[in-house]
Amino acid sequence: MFGLELEKLLDVQEEYRRVEDYQGATVRWCSGCGDNSILTAVQRLLRDEQIPPEKAVFISGIGCSSRFPHYMNAYGFHAVHGRALPIAEGVKIRRPDLHVFVNMGDGDCFSIGTAHWIHAIRYNMNMVVMVHDNEVYGLTKKQVSPTSPRGLRTNTTPYGAPLEGLNPLTVTLGITNVSFVANAVEWMPDVLYQIIRQGFHHKGLAFIRILQRCPTYLPHLFDPIIHDPNKLLILTHENGIQLDPELAKIYKNQMEHDPADIHKARELASSLDPVPIGILYRNENVPTYDELRRPKRQVTLEMRKAALEKQFDKFGVNPV
Repeated sequence: MFGLELEKLLDVQEEYRRVEDYQGATVRWCSGCGDNSILTAVQRLLRDEQIPPEKAVFISGIGCSSRFPHYMNAYGFHAVHGRALPIAEGVKIRRPDLHVFVNMGDGDCFSIGTAHWIHAIRYNMNMVVMVHDNEVYGLTKKQVSPTSPRGLRTNTTPYGAPLEGLNPLTVTLGITNVSFVANAVEWMPDVLYQIIRQGFHHKGLAFIRILQRCPTYLPHLFDPIIHDPNKLLILTHENGIQLDPELAKIYKNQMEHDPADIHKARELASSLDPVPIGILYRNENVPTYDELRRPKRQVTLEMRKAALEKQFDKFGVNPV
């Protein structure tokens, strides 16, 4: 058959990985939680890119979203609160061959993890960073988060949140060396998938903020932009995302936006009505810290063994 041996054809079929091959532990998120949609999009991405599970690593902090590594059949590290990014940076600089994904919540990234978030954007290391933003602390049972809207009543703000919520898009676009910023919603799975896939292929740090429903503590928070498609502004471009024709009939509020224009990106990011959805900014020419600081000498297996033996010898017990 076209000069191909039957054995080789069978080998190709055996090596093909399905979505199920990337599924880890049984998901324990609440029914209707938007995290499920994000998980499905990522598993679909790995399937479509045919990434070997041993070549992907998922790193998270603390929160509902941070259970993500448990649900992936890949390497994972469930870190402490707010510390996912420095751990991801350490992994990437020592193992540049791995595809690094980071999953955090709005409290995890924008509160205790703020300093790491800002400097991770500045370092611009090759990884995909997804922030699951439901605008509330879910795992600890409804406390105000940095992105909670003003007036929101929670266990820590019983009279309403006194301050306006943080806008992570405008903040990120103001950080030196920013190279990729996108905004997504989990209830538009095709658009979410397109954005994550483009972030995966981006050279540098892809920062993706995802508006994500919490059906337990804020079930109606995003109802206005869910029930009125005109409250979303879909950013399309040949270097961005494209709407499926059927979806385009529903989301008619569209705008052609060149992601290379950072000034327009900052203007769009500041809009709360309508909410911009798509790739706001992308620049492949920003230097990446992991490539700048990559060791000049390749570390071999023999060198690793020698280093380990040297350390073990310090604790050896010599027979009398």
